[in-house]
Amino acid sequence: IPEPYLDMGSLEFSAYLVKEALVAASPGVGFGQGGEGHVRFALIENEHRIGQAVRNLRKALPRL
Repeated sequence: IPEPYLDMGSLEFSAYLVKEALVAASPGVGFGQGGEGHVRFALIENEHRIGQAVRNLRKALPRL
């Protein structure tokens, strides 16, 4: 999770990404306590859809 968003935690940050960027990420806490502060993306889409996801993330994460 980027520094400006760490206070959210991985579960809240993942929910934020779905709501604001239309991008799904797995909360790191689901992989154990050591995963908190991280999220996991599965890059299983075609190039066009991945590009759209990156553009959506840029818009949804203005604090970066």
